[in-house]
Amino acid sequence: MTKAARKFKRSLAAWGVLGLVCILLVLLVIQGTLWFNMPSKRRYPVRGVDVSHYQGKIDWPRIAEQDMRFAFIKATEGSSLVDDCFAENWEQARAAGLYTGAYHFFSFDSAAETQADLFCATVPVEADAMPPVIDLEFYRSDNLPAVETVQKNLRILVNRLQTQYGKQPIIYTTNACWETYLQDMDLDYTLWIRSIFTPPSSSLTPAWTFWQYNPRGKLDGYVGDETFIDLNAYRGTWEEFQMEFGI
Repeated sequence: MTKAARKFKRSLAAWGVLGLVCILLVLLVIQGTLWFNMPSKRRYPVRGVDVSHYQGKIDWPRIAEQDMRFAFIKATEGSSLVDDCFAENWEQARAAGLYTGAYHFFSFDSAAETQADLFCATVPVEADAMPPVIDLEFYRSDNLPAVETVQKNLRILVNRLQTQYGKQPIIYTTNACWETYLQDMDLDYTLWIRSIFTPPSSSLTPAWTFWQYNPRGKLDGYVGDETFIDLNAYRGTWEEFQMEFGI
């Protein structure tokens, strides 16, 4: 075998090993065993989850034992859907000592007024609860509503929730949605950003308060259709968290 042939063989073997390593890493990420976009626990010590009926039956004391401090629970969607597990999750998460908030999945297809009515009829007013959350994301890729229409409806919904619960609402969103609908909007809200491959951008306004960093997290304590659970971090210390939300 010539020197060039031996060199080519070694190179081919090295690329084969590298390919296998890459495949293994991808499988570990898909399975939720490995995640690269992990915020520093020292810098962001306050962690929490967000859940819906997809997580099924949740053992909230077990969730709390895994250093989770807060939970956002799906309550409603659009103008007519109430999450089947909301009432039970709301009661049991609070009983387990987690600081608990409810979220509404914003619909492009129904009026903001009726969406607000549904959420306010479903989620109790509790002085020690987290602020209400509006989940704004693209759930379809075509026929998106005009920016002006979404901004008008968001303003109505934010104002209604502010009035009902006496707390500045949180908006959960993706980078793409923020750029489309929120970037140039004059609206008072707390930002919860989904950024699963990189840390959140420093150009976001308002600066993010919550960061969903892992949509494929795994914890003990739930049995449902969904294997994974969303993991989130608060931008600050535990003392700052308590001060900011008055709890």
